[in-house]
Amino acid sequence: MANRPLQLTLNGQSVGPVDIPDDLPMIDYLHEYKNLTGSRLGCGQGICHACVVIVDNPDGTSEEVRTCITGAHYFEGKKVRTIEGHATRDEQGKVTELNPIQQRFVDEFAFQCSYCAPGFVNAATVLVEKLQRQPIVKSQLEQVIEDSLGHHVCRCTGYVRYYSATRNVLTDLGLVREG
Repeated sequence: MANRPLQLTLNGQSVGPVDIPDDLPMIDYLHEYKNLTGSRLGCGQGICHACVVIVDNPDGTSEEVRTCITGAHYFEGKKVRTIEGHATRDEQGKVTELNPIQQRFVDEFAFQCSYCAPGFVNAATVLVEKLQRQPIVKSQLEQVIEDSLGHHVCRCTGYVRYYSATRNVLTDLGLVREG
């Protein structure tokens, strides 16, 4: 298989160009080339969403993309965020502060084994960013959370806590209006 150069922005840093195989899945690029192992290989078929990263689109929106079924070259020229890119770090790379979603998930013990946690954090991040552009009314909250998190699989069945933590962070951030 031939190699091609890949260049992207990863967690705010320009990466590449680096020659990688044409058929390399993004999950393998993150793990093997960048040592970013937070995105998890769960099912390997794009069903569980443990492997998702966030792609920041030029129009200011963001979206989840499954890395186990998406080749690394799909991300050419794109801005990508992994779970490792959410927290604030000092000059040595040590985490100094979690983002509000991560902190709420920790505060509410929203995970058990945590294998699926990176996917849920990324999904909740995309939801927060969407609602920052257009908040919702309280009557829509449960459906919006289901639409955002419902396709993620938790092997420990920790959905209630993930949903609760997401509900609470959306309320904490003032993204849910009465009505």
